[in-house]
Amino acid sequence: MTFTSESLRELVRETVLGSGFLRGTFGGAIRGIAAPWVRVAIRPLMLRGEPHLQFSQFDGRKDFARNVPIASAGLALDEVLASGYSGIHLESESEDIDLRTSKKGKVFVGRKPVRREAAAEPHNRVKDVPLPEGRADRVLEVMGIAAADGRVKPTMRAKFTQINEFLKHLVHMLDDAGLKSLGRPLEILDCGCGSSYLTLAAHHYLNDVLAIPAMLIGVDVNEDLIRKSVQRAERLGAADLNFTCGPIGTVAAQPDIVFALHACDTATDDALARAVASEAKVILAVPCCHHHLNDRIAADVLRPILRHGILHQRAADLATDAFRALALRIAGYRTEVVEFTSPEHTARNLMIRAVRGAPVGEAAFVREYQDMKQFWNATPHIEAALGAPFQRITGEHGSE
Repeated sequence: MTFTSESLRELVRETVLGSGFLRGTFGGAIRGIAAPWVRVAIRPLMLRGEPHLQFSQFDGRKDFARNVPIASAGLALDEVLASGYSGIHLESESEDIDLRTSKKGKVFVGRKPVRREAAAEPHNRVKDVPLPEGRADRVLEVMGIAAADGRVKPTMRAKFTQINEFLKHLVHMLDDAGLKSLGRPLEILDCGCGSSYLTLAAHHYLNDVLAIPAMLIGVDVNEDLIRKSVQRAERLGAADLNFTCGPIGTVAAQPDIVFALHACDTATDDALARAVASEAKVILAVPCCHHHLNDRIAADVLRPILRHGILHQRAADLATDAFRALALRIAGYRTEVVEFTSPEHTARNLMIRAVRGAPVGEAAFVREYQDMKQFWNATPHIEAALGAPFQRITGEHGSE
């Protein structure tokens, strides 16, 4: 079935501005029209008791969001339609609508009635995330992520998404490790805590939202960042939340959980080693800046890859994190490497997550580790960080 462009506009306006609208996405270029955004997503939400539409606009690198009162959302929607998108998908409580504009300018429409098991309340839906948007949250406000009414600042949307994705992984790992009911407060060490967004958010989510008592310590070598983190904790009046300035190994703690988000280069290895030495039950690490192995790998069979700088770096990144995951498995952790969050929110989107409880030193994994070292003709820093106990298990002597 074909539509005129005016018919398309009216159908979109009728659906998006009408009752029962759930979500819509706009993408794809129309010949001869240069759209300012790669993709636009629209969803309803409630702010300060008033219905709004949120327009989330992605430019290829960052996501920019603005919340428009429903009474004036028609103008914002007309701007999106005028930008020219060849593919539009709309969902309401009663149907799915797909609109496609061909290269010759013809508009095709497909409409499919649907019965949704749980119809959402229009303009009053809260996204299923640990710390939802549109709800006043003192911690997000103090961190500078959201305004007092819960609106996420456009420049902080990537950080907001990153925090919520991390908290989802944390809850998953709490269940996996059986740490939700210890009978005592959880002890968590955040290694290389930086600006402490995750430290503060995890403390808040565990203690205030899930009612799981938790004590957190953030450690970093940057004095300015630690001072700011202390000031934020004081503003929040957060108990059992402490920060210390210094190397990871100087903190006296026996953590149940260890975080390491974007600890630079070998600092990630030091954090993993700290977790293993403390017999932490859970590890969540998002590595960054894999320089160490980049300067050392030399696999002859991969010379066509390694002669190109960017391919060499990516190969080193993969090898480094594979070594880390394998070393943790040898040290007694069930380990997996997963996507942390979408690449549009952070370039460093790989997460190593591990739960203590696997057999230590399984022969098959030790052989894999030795074979990897031989293949890459290099020794990863994780071996030196884990030290003599690990080297005895793997039969290695000397680590650099």
